[in-house]
Amino acid sequence: MAPWASEPWMHTGIALLLLAAAAWLANWIAKRIVLSGMMRLLRRTPFDVEAGHIGAIVARLSNILPAVIVQGGIGAVPGLPPALVGFVHSLCAAVVILTLALALSGALTLANDVYQRRPEAGHRPIKGYVQVAKLLVYGAAAILVLAALMDQSPLLLLSGLGAMAAVLLLVFKDTILSLVASVQITSNDMVRVGDWIEMPKLDANGDVIDIALHTVKIQNFDKTITTVPTHRLITESFRNWRGMSESGGRRIMRSLMIDQNSVRFLTAGELEALSRFTLLRQYLAERRGEVNRWNQDHAQGEILDMRRLTNIGTFRAYVHAYLTAHPDIAKDKTLLVRQLEPGEYGLPLQIYAFASTTAWAQYESIQADILDHLIAIIPEFDLRVFQRPTGLDLSGAVARSASSPDAVLPPAPSLPVQDPA
Repeated sequence: MAPWASEPWMHTGIALLLLAAAAWLANWIAKRIVLSGMMRLLRRTPFDVEAGHIGAIVARLSNILPAVIVQGGIGAVPGLPPALVGFVHSLCAAVVILTLALALSGALTLANDVYQRRPEAGHRPIKGYVQVAKLLVYGAAAILVLAALMDQSPLLLLSGLGAMAAVLLLVFKDTILSLVASVQITSNDMVRVGDWIEMPKLDANGDVIDIALHTVKIQNFDKTITTVPTHRLITESFRNWRGMSESGGRRIMRSLMIDQNSVRFLTAGELEALSRFTLLRQYLAERRGEVNRWNQDHAQGEILDMRRLTNIGTFRAYVHAYLTAHPDIAKDKTLLVRQLEPGEYGLPLQIYAFASTTAWAQYESIQADILDHLIAIIPEFDLRVFQRPTGLDLSGAVARSASSPDAVLPPAPSLPVQDPA
């Protein structure tokens, strides 16, 4: 026998090399042969989409084999101190626990990804619950790893945590609040991914793109991202436009400010002229017949007692008929053309209707086309839109005053206030 073979440290070194080689070989077989074969099989099954996630989980689990082999074989290595053998045992146990925790976390992520492809995932996301489960897994793994490294029972560590309950509640306050908020949001179906919500206090106005345990991400219409703490959706008010989107129509609520000085009765000739409007023909025929019958029964020839049609009332009937006939106005929803309380800015004539689409660009186009038409046709009724004079109006008035010194400048009206859409 060679002289070096009788040295104790050589026996120890050879045993360690053999143990390391066995651990490496087991890991290589698991990843190169078993895992590769399993991945090829998965590619031919309906689990092809999840094959990458499953492979990552199995690859992580394969790291347990070297730790188990080292843990089982370290005691057979001659010449090692008992303290070192005990430490290696504890370290291998900690590695196994940590690897299992990481693999379980990956499995939870895979479960969430699979659930996201289900139709109801947008209505009831489980990402918050998955994150809570991960926290529990990592918390339990941390306790077990510490217990393994200290070679103590996990129950001793748990009993020590009881004294730290107040500290833990303080540290995990936001997590607890977010967990309660996530449960309430999900159970009450308050917010879904894809909803358009508004939170003016936080300058958030856009689509929800992610709902997590601690935060809700909102992509504003200027493409910026606002991150809102999940519990703020419970403690503060916000507006969710999902009902509007699901209804298939979006409200139009705009007002035309009418100069009250232009409101007057219509003459018989003007009524005949307005009868050329197809939208007004039936209305004028019915209203003129009704007014004539009333005047015959009650007016007794007194012009002041007679009922007469006004230009503002006829214009209001025209607007209603125009909206009713408009192809982009929803016929199954509320449609009103009403006068609001007159004020210093004129007489508001409000349009209250619903566009037949919720697409933002189309909605704005429909609304603008309607107002364009009404503003352009309002002079046909001898009405004027109330607005503040521009520099051109003032320069024209000054020029007229200069050419006619006795001319009186008209009073300058104030800026009208539009009702919000």
